[in-house]
Amino acid sequence: MSADFFAELRKVVGAARVLTSAADVAPYCTDWRGRYTGQASCVVLPGTTEEVSAVVRICAGVGTAIVPQGGNTGLCGGATPTGGEVLIVLTRLNRVRAVDADNNSITVEAGCTLHAVQQAAQEIDRLFPLSLAAEGSATIGGNLATNAGGVQVLRYGNARELTLGLEVVLADGRIWNGLRALRKDNTGYDLKHLFIGAEGTLGLITATTLKLFPRPRTHAVAWVAVPDPGAAVRLLGRLRDAAGDNVTAFEIVGRPALELVLRHIPDARDPLAGKPAWQVLIELSAARDDLAATLEMTLQNAAQDGVIGDAVLAASEAQTVALWALRENVSEAQKIEGVSIKHDIAVPVSRIAEFIARADAALLAGFPQVRIVCFGHIGDGNLHYNLSRPDAQSNAGFIAQTESVNRIVHDLVNELGGSISAEHGLGQLKREEVLRYKSGTEMDMMRAVKAALDPRGLMNPGKLL
Repeated sequence: MSADFFAELRKVVGAARVLTSAADVAPYCTDWRGRYTGQASCVVLPGTTEEVSAVVRICAGVGTAIVPQGGNTGLCGGATPTGGEVLIVLTRLNRVRAVDADNNSITVEAGCTLHAVQQAAQEIDRLFPLSLAAEGSATIGGNLATNAGGVQVLRYGNARELTLGLEVVLADGRIWNGLRALRKDNTGYDLKHLFIGAEGTLGLITATTLKLFPRPRTHAVAWVAVPDPGAAVRLLGRLRDAAGDNVTAFEIVGRPALELVLRHIPDARDPLAGKPAWQVLIELSAARDDLAATLEMTLQNAAQDGVIGDAVLAASEAQTVALWALRENVSEAQKIEGVSIKHDIAVPVSRIAEFIARADAALLAGFPQVRIVCFGHIGDGNLHYNLSRPDAQSNAGFIAQTESVNRIVHDLVNELGGSISAEHGLGQLKREEVLRYKSGTEMDMMRAVKAALDPRGLMNPGKLL
């Protein structure tokens, strides 16, 4: 890039917020997993929507591609440059613009961490329910760009369902102000949905208006052994019959996943004796006081009928935190352990057990000694199904067969009416893989939207499409 180009950027955001040295740029150019490393011509850190708009206009004026980045916690390389783009990091857009308790809504900028949004809601005695392990560093803009899910989708829905409005900088630098706080607005295409889940390929989300909910007063949490995934699904049905929408989270954790946490995460303790092969983590929440009794009675009945084995109910906030830490640290423990072939899949809840049984059998037949780390949001049909071999030497050879492994897993997912990406997006990781499962018509429609909003292909090239 020319000196004049960098000078124009510095005029907009200040000299200290245009990073050009290799040492300054490098930390932004590798993804969280360490799988993708790219190169950016510079990193720009704007502080307002107007600055984002001006930076995009400068880039568009010389035909320079752009990669948006928030907390850089993505899992598919969607926020990593591929070669010479301008990396626009939005973490300085971190203001809470408005809160409206009567309307149960909050308007925040894209660089706010998810935790900051949760805290702002709590300050007005409300709940913003999107919750995931990286919430301390993941930004709400990135959450929307990937249509994040997390552990409470079962009750509240994913990021798309929690969004009322957006503010977006388009590929030519124009600002679209769609920050409406309405539940009903039937005035044509609902444009916000184009940008949610688009991974920055259509425009840069700079602010959003989100739904809030009454804050639950009571919680009941349990860690429960189940004989198999089918029993877990049956237990979910019993809980929903007994507690309705008060079932907030229902997570499954296979023994290999838990063993990684116990091995690598300090102070982690196995809640149950006997090393059960499968466990579920359950949380009920509501404004009522009888949740613990409802949960305990449902588990007692399930135990009598042979649906579950041992169980422990959290008796304090500390125990609740400890149980949730076992689930939320699985990804971190896997990262410590080493590289694995990761799958973020979704199938109908009714077919979860079939998927696990058939995928396990096929993989063990084709790849003996494979370690299957299966965990995730069984309540909404989303599993993280990750594969490796325990020793580094044989694992390297196994990772080299990723394409063959993906054929087994993804073809089965497709057969069962599922999706190869439930909540992580496509990024670089699955942009070619998805072509096997989406129809030509569907891909043509997506390309037409891209061409209409970003005809020069400057917005996050090489991702998703």
